[in-house]
Amino acid sequence: QVQLVESGGGLVQPGGSLRLSCTASRFALRYAAIGWFRQAPGKEREVALCISRADETIYYEDSVKGRFTISRDNAKNTVYLQMNNLQPEDTAVYYCTAGAWCGEPGDYWGQGTQVTVSS
Repeated sequence: QVQLVESGGGLVQPGGSLRLSCTASRFALRYAAIGWFRQAPGKEREVALCISRADETIYYEDSVKGRFTISRDNAKNTVYLQMNNLQPEDTAVYYCTAGAWCGEPGDYWGQGTQVTVSS
């Protein structure tokens, strides 16, 4: 059974940074589009950005442009989400998903990791 696991969430002050990781068992992430979704309290889960199978980063939320970046470490079978200049509105549970295409929910999901931005 394929499992994705997110890690790296936590509590950070406004303006701080976090790096989230998405790893997988029984699945090579290098061959998938990896999307990062987030779900803020009381809101629906929405895609923020995605890295395609061609390693192109696609942003779906303008608010994260210039602050969030995705990268792959294929040797570690890990995809990272580097988040800089975090703001309270970035508070959410962050999920990674793996699938064939960006812009749509993938076939596999992680359990999510909580990111809280607060002073």
